[in-house]
Amino acid sequence: MTSLPTFDDLMNPLLEALRKLGGSGAIEEIYAKTVEITGLPEEILAQLHDPEKSSQTEVGYRLAWARTYLRKYGLLENSSRGVWSLTEKAKTLEALDSAEVVRFVRALDKKDAPKKRPPDETARELSEEERWKDQLSAVLTQKLDPAGFERLVQRILRESGFIHVEVTGRTGDGGIDGKGIARIHGFMSFHVLFQCKRYKGSVAAGEVRDFRGAMVGRADKGLFITTGSFTPAAVKEATRDGAPPIDLVDGDELAEKLKELALGVKTQLVERVSIDTAWFENL
Repeated sequence: MTSLPTFDDLMNPLLEALRKLGGSGAIEEIYAKTVEITGLPEEILAQLHDPEKSSQTEVGYRLAWARTYLRKYGLLENSSRGVWSLTEKAKTLEALDSAEVVRFVRALDKKDAPKKRPPDETARELSEEERWKDQLSAVLTQKLDPAGFERLVQRILRESGFIHVEVTGRTGDGGIDGKGIARIHGFMSFHVLFQCKRYKGSVAAGEVRDFRGAMVGRADKGLFITTGSFTPAAVKEATRDGAPPIDLVDGDELAEKLKELALGVKTQLVERVSIDTAWFENL
C-alpha cells in the first residue's frame, strides 16, 4: 500500500516535474506533473490537510513546503505572478540529497530567528498567501449557502465577459446549475453550461462524467467550478479525447479569480518611502 510521502520525499519529484515543464511552471502545473511522476493513488491525493479550514490537499500542502525549502536552498525562485522556476544552480545539479536540504534550511532558520522557530517542526504557520486563501475558503464553504455560491459564480462569469448568465440550479437538471454565453473579442460566442460545487473535498471523475452526460447536445462547452479540488482522474476525464470539453476551476483558481476581479477580496498596497541621499548631495 502506497503511503503519503513526506515533504522532503517530494523534493526530487518536484524538481523533475519542473524540468519536464521546461524549467518553470505555475503551482497547478507543478502539482499535476509531480502527481503524474509519483503515481500516487486517488485515496492519497484526496486526503485534505485541514478539512475544517480549507480544501487544500495534504499532498498540495507538503509540496508547498518542499517548494519553500528548495527556494531557501537556492534551487527554486518564484515570481510575483506565482510562477516557480529552476535556478542555474538547480539546472546543473545532478542529484539532490533531500536530507541535506532539510538540515541546511533548518540551520538557516534557526540562525535567522532562533526565538521564533517552533519546537515542533510540523507546527509551522502557513504563508501569507495560503492564509488568505484558507480564510476565503472558510467563507465560501461555511458562510455562503448553495444559492449564494451560485449567485457568486453568476457574478464572476458576468465580470469575466459572459452574457445572458442564468442560474438554473435546484431543478434536478442533471447537476447543471446555470448557463451563459461566452463572448470572445466581441465577435465570436459559444454557449456554456456550468456546475458549481461548494465543496471541501476532491471532485472525482464520476461527477465530471455525469455533468458531461447532462450537457451533451445542449452547449458548446462545460464549466465545472468548485471550492475544493479535482482528482487527477477527474482532470483526465474533463479533457478526454472525443468527448465535449469541460473546463475545471478549483478552489485555488477560484480564489485567484476573485482576487483579480476584486470581488470580496481586497489587495492592500503598502507605500514604502525611501530617501535618495545622493540626490540631495548633488544639489
